[in-house]
Amino acid sequence: MVSARTSPLHFVPPTATDPRRALTDRIKALARQHGLAVTAITSADPFPDVAEHLDQHITHGHLTGLDWFTSERASFATDIRNLHEGAISILSVALPYWPGPTEKPDDGVARGRISRYAWGKDYHRVIKRRLTALQSAVEAELGRELDTRRLVDTARVVERAVAARAGLGWYGKHSNLIVPGHGSWVLLGELVLDLDLVPDAPLNRDCGRCAICIDRCPTGAIVAPYTVHAPSCISYLTIELREAIPPELRASMGDWVYGCDVCQEVCPYTGAAHRADDADLLPKSLNNAYPSLHWLLTMSQEDFGATYHGTAVPRAKRRGLARNAAVALGNIGTDADIPMLSAALAGHDEALVRGHAAWALCRLGTTGSRDALDRSLRCDPDPSVRAEARAARLSL
Repeated sequence: MVSARTSPLHFVPPTATDPRRALTDRIKALARQHGLAVTAITSADPFPDVAEHLDQHITHGHLTGLDWFTSERASFATDIRNLHEGAISILSVALPYWPGPTEKPDDGVARGRISRYAWGKDYHRVIKRRLTALQSAVEAELGRELDTRRLVDTARVVERAVAARAGLGWYGKHSNLIVPGHGSWVLLGELVLDLDLVPDAPLNRDCGRCAICIDRCPTGAIVAPYTVHAPSCISYLTIELREAIPPELRASMGDWVYGCDVCQEVCPYTGAAHRADDADLLPKSLNNAYPSLHWLLTMSQEDFGATYHGTAVPRAKRRGLARNAAVALGNIGTDADIPMLSAALAGHDEALVRGHAAWALCRLGTTGSRDALDRSLRCDPDPSVRAEARAARLSL
């Protein structure tokens, strides 16, 4: 009789797929199907370190002018459950928008620059629409309604902190999120879910010794690594600021009329970004990317609406965009632009624009400039415009 022997091999029957992992992977796959290819998951736990960081920014004046961003708001925003009590997981999404190498046309027209994220349709609406479609697809798979919240920029949530903890990207020294393969050319959104999903790990990456974005910021607004002084940032000046742009910053603004891409353009990671051919984010006309500065100074409210409705640009308003155009002409204009600036100084319906036209005429500094400034000093009914004209005339 042969004695029984123990086999040296130990067979383990295959286990079923982890349902939590399967659901996480399925949601990411559905996100790709609905135009949200770059995704990562984190928990809905609070962000206490971020609250302290934001409070320090506020205390040091780096958010001056953004009066809605208070310490109370910062504290509220760093716990997603303040906004959505049933939150368990957060799907962080990034919408890449780098259109490939582009140059301002050399067509003999004085043109300004609009930040690339605002070239196409308003990304708030684009991302929210795709998140809505994704939510419906997940609900169809699960056979029930979800307790969710769709967030894009305007809600009280620290989007970059969510994305960084989820491993979507990491903070660059320009304070933007850098996403592998896309640099900082991404627009962020979140789908807050009542589902227990598998979180992704944060990326252990940083900018090393590179400080190109700090060195090349036109106005010196990146005052330290990861610290942007908003009152000096061209994006703040051209979009959020409703009053006169500080004279000492105007010459550094170049030809930007809505936002600024310089810190992203010079970033080595961003320079390696993949091209994103997303039809929703492409400009429908040249004026949506590189608008004529003369046109911006003369456009009616109807012209403004017809060109920029449905994009992010209306946030700056018609008067802000025209103001910015006057500054841009002062920076890149020639003698050929004197008549247009003189006409704006004499007859634009917004005093804010007339005042900045006075500054631009001083920058170009010709006999025609002096005559236009003298007329403004004699005739303009607004004291702020006369003050700008007086300062400009004294500088000639």
